[in-house]
Amino acid sequence: MARSTFMFSSCPSVLNCAAVVGKKEGEGPLGDCFDIVENDTKFGQDTWEKAESTMQLMAVKKAIEKSGITANDVNIIFAGDLLNQSIGSTYGLRDLGIPFVGLYGACSTMAESLCLCSIFVANNVIDIGACVTSSHFCSAERQFRFPLEYGGQRTPTAQWTVTGSGSCVVSKCNKAPYIRGVTIGKIVDMGVTDINNMGGAMAPAAADTIKQFFDDTSLTPSDFDLILTGDLGYVGRELLLDILKKDGIDITTRHNDCGIMMFDRVKQDVHAGGSGCGCGASVLCGYVIPKMIKGELNNVLFIATGALMSPTSNQQGESIPGIAHLVYLSTQKEN
Repeated sequence: MARSTFMFSSCPSVLNCAAVVGKKEGEGPLGDCFDIVENDTKFGQDTWEKAESTMQLMAVKKAIEKSGITANDVNIIFAGDLLNQSIGSTYGLRDLGIPFVGLYGACSTMAESLCLCSIFVANNVIDIGACVTSSHFCSAERQFRFPLEYGGQRTPTAQWTVTGSGSCVVSKCNKAPYIRGVTIGKIVDMGVTDINNMGGAMAPAAADTIKQFFDDTSLTPSDFDLILTGDLGYVGRELLLDILKKDGIDITTRHNDCGIMMFDRVKQDVHAGGSGCGCGASVLCGYVIPKMIKGELNNVLFIATGALMSPTSNQQGESIPGIAHLVYLSTQKEN
């Protein structure tokens, strides 16, 4: 075991997963991959925040249903979102009766929840855990930027917060895909202050975590079918590739980013791509893990990235620290 990379001798399994998205996401290139596409962006609720809670609950219930278990079988649920005090998760999941661990890793929360849940399962602390995270374009805009009615001009580096939620059920069952290991990221702050350039703020943290994983293991980029970042978008992806090349690591042919995959950049006018907790979560749970279950992908690194800022810190002139957590998924328990 290295300082921040934990490889498991008893590998937890992803029992199953589910992804729920909004109308715009359903119209994108991955639209057919998601379990539920809801055309009503308010999900039948009267506020955007309640809509996000409803969406997250839908994802959890669907993942549990697909796993062939009930909520009573889940020992702990690890959940988070982008809203103050994680109200998307707490209000959405409060009636499930599952012991709850609320998390905040900004857009890295899906990987963070999988890291913690797999550690609990691998060490026999729990038998079954669930992970979920979400974001909603309208609730995020209201909290972090401007009211939707403001109609502000978006800069070329700006990304579109995904309305989406992804949920995984993790257990000790002998079933692929397995979580072979995780790397817990460090806070990396390169002094970026532009809240419209989240990709630039988060890319150094992604590079640091990826480098740490390869330093801690005997593995190389060629060992993976896919090295997937959460929501760096087009701007952050180019920066990530450049940073890693300077460290002698070339992931170009293996890398993709959920923020790039989610939308059609030309037809859907999302500028630098997608972002938000729900971006990495819904692509992982709607597209990547199902491909692993089918045997179409065998070895995947999932690295979700987060910008650890708030409206208050930004208004006080603080820079934007980044964080990235890594999950190593494989259809094989051993090399």
